[in-house]
This record gives sequence, structure tokens and C-alpha cells, in this order.
Amino acid sequence: MDVVADLHVHTTASDGRLTVPELPAAARRAGVGVVAVTDHDRLHPDLEAPVTTREGVTVIRGIELQVETATGRVDLLGYGVAETSALRAELDRIQADRAERARRMTEQVEDRLDVSLDVAFEAGVGRPHVARAVDASDADCDYAGAFERFIGDDGPCYVSRTVPSVERGLDLLADAAAVVSLAHPFRYADSESALDLAPRLDGLERYYPYGRPVDEGRLDAVIDRHGLLATGGSDAHDDRLGLAGLGGDEYARIASHLPDAQG
Repeated sequence: MDVVADLHVHTTASDGRLTVPELPAAARRAGVGVVAVTDHDRLHPDLEAPVTTREGVTVIRGIELQVETATGRVDLLGYGVAETSALRAELDRIQADRAERARRMTEQVEDRLDVSLDVAFEAGVGRPHVARAVDASDADCDYAGAFERFIGDDGPCYVSRTVPSVERGLDLLADAAAVVSLAHPFRYADSESALDLAPRLDGLERYYPYGRPVDEGRLDAVIDRHGLLATGGSDAHDDRLGLAGLGGDEYARIASHLPDAQG
């Protein structure tokens, strides 16, 4: 299948490498005509409408929002997001928590490695920023080593985040987003419990570069049973788009739920 829409892309507004001005060229290199910017817990400040057109590329304003369920944390993807006051307030709270968490992890890593790390404690900051700072420092530790030795989920410098409940997240996105989907269902420790959210969703991320075999038939069955939209994307944190995504017909079904593009 030729990918025409990559609906899971991160930028420098969170932990990605691409800027919005760089998106059209990256999309053209990949042969992709539609990109959804889904930064972690943040609406990109340079996207002024739910759907825009930049240099011939359709850019969807989205979000990847992490929420807490009874069986663990999962990520919700919102597409065609119109900012509401309730969503803005929650995202401001989350970003303040992210910045404080990054500060605490950075201080602990600095103490252990006896280095000074260059981390900007601002909106969008996350563990990759800490790891990149370690890699760029004088410490004998690279990006991967920072996660393995210090800030991975079981690491001695790991600090947990406070995230909204799944009920809160779904309520916020139901009011703000044209389409709400579950991200990468087979990345969770309890995938079946994550898929139990299907009746409360508009879509399910059907196409994703897991790098291992997954039960695609299970996803198709859930999509069919609940009448969901199939979503998909590369989860790009660099400039390589189109590694996964939607073909033309599947994207047309998504587009029918989105507002018209501006710009």
C-alpha cells in the first residue's frame, strides 16, 4: 500500500526533530501528502487551525495525550483539534508537570555523572531531551545509555509524570478533536485492556511500525465490530515520514470527519 497520509508525527514542540517549516519537504521526500502533527501532550503553537495547507501538504493539528487507565497508561491520538479552554488548562498543567519532572531527572543525572547538562525546562520537554543533553556532555554515556543506566522506566533517576485519567482525557478530546484514536495498541503491556476502550473511540491506529509481528487480524476485528476508523502513522521523531500510514481510500474516510483546510 502506498502511504499518502502519515497521521503520527512529532516535532520540536515535543521530542521530535522536525520543525513545522520543515514538514512539507520531509513529506514530499516520503511521497506523503498529509501529515498529522501529534506532539506529546501539546498542540503545536505554530499551527493556527485544526487543518491547514502548507506548500501543498495538508497538515492536521493533532495531539498524543497520555492517560491513566486501571491497567496502565495508554496514548490517545486526537485529530483536527480545536483548542478549548478546558483542554488548554489541562495541557498547561501537564506541561508544568513535565518541566518539573525533567528538572528533577536532570539534577539526579548530573549528580551521578558529575556533569552539567544543557536542558531547557520548557513546554514539550521530556526524557529524550535529557538523554540528548547527556549525549552532548562530557560524560562517558550516550543517548541510549542515558535511558539504560539512568532514566528508563526502572532507572535510578526516573521520575514519573502525573497524567489525566482516561475518562478525563476522553472527555477533553471528545469536545476538542474531530477524531479520537488509540495509539499503537500492541505497545502496551495489557493490549487487550487497551482495546477494551474501542467502544468509546472514533478510531484505532491500525498501521504502525512495531518492528515485530503483531496480530493485525485482531485489530481489523475490533475496527469492524465497533465501526471504527483505521488510523496509522510512523510515530516519526526524525524526518523520515511515511514508514507507516494510510492509503488514499482510508484517509478519505478520516478526511470526511475533519474540518476543511485553511491556508
